[in-house]
Amino acid sequence: MKILMVCLGNICRSPLAHGIMQALIDKENLDWQVDSAGTGDWHVGQAPDRRSIATAKSYGLDISTQQAQWFQPDMFDRFDKILVMDRQNYRDVIAQAKTDKQREKVTLFLPEGEVPDPYFDDAMFEPVYDMIQTQAKILLQTWLSEQQDNNG
Repeated sequence: MKILMVCLGNICRSPLAHGIMQALIDKENLDWQVDSAGTGDWHVGQAPDRRSIATAKSYGLDISTQQAQWFQPDMFDRFDKILVMDRQNYRDVIAQAKTDKQREKVTLFLPEGEVPDPYFDDAMFEPVYDMIQTQAKILLQTWLSEQQDNNG
């Protein structure tokens, strides 16, 4: 499975989600891939925000080698699941979809809400990390169950 995490600039939320999900996948020894992108192009090629790097590091995750990239329409073909952090990112990604199959790949990361952007509030990085980690564990278990059901 190939999973894409999407936020606005690809420097705060989606790199955290990318790193957290990759760590969970690695722990399960799954041959899945995770990446992240932003709907805006301001930070393309840059490392994640220093506060995201520091927060992840405090939990034993190194996300410092990630590089921000801009969401492109060809990503619909490259990824099985595209998870967006908020409703505006959802609208921006869906606007680039050409088919129902592409639209079906896109969901909010949190089914009951949005992951707040911590960019303007240092105190939000920790709660955002916790929120993402909790949901990433739920998503992984859901996908593993679906995979078992499909295989069996």
